Amino acid sequence: MVSTEPFIAVVDDETPVRIMLGRLLRLADYRVGEYACGEDFLASLDGPELPLCAIVDLHMPGLSGLEVQSRLRAAKLKVPVVFITASDDPGLDRSALDLGARGLLRKPFSSDELLEAIGTAIGPRNDAP
Repeated sequence: MVSTEPFIAVVDDETPVRIMLGRLLRLADYRVGEYACGEDFLASLDGPELPLCAIVDLHMPGLSGLEVQSRLRAAKLKVPVVFITASDDPGLDRSALDLGARGLLRKPFSSDELLEAIGTAIGPRNDAP
């Protein structure tokens, strides 16, 4: 049976953040893939389904969020990315947007802000009757 729930990826090295975001997104009727690092997320893209959107932490051990976005672009994978970060560095906004990010949220952000950013990133859904 094919699921009709849209698939969202959460990429963050902090387990509590992944759990919290996963719960929030499942409550909003999304299927969620949770990844502890950029490498695991990128490896998952060899599967049969690309996520409609990826929520990616900017600062992680191994590949940073910007490096993940750069590799997505290099591989020509059209996965919209919304970055999340605890940093208040204004230069991150420009770097993220230059790489094609659809948004950047600074922690702490509200559930509504996250869901709005995802909605903007994936555009209107045509799965309503």
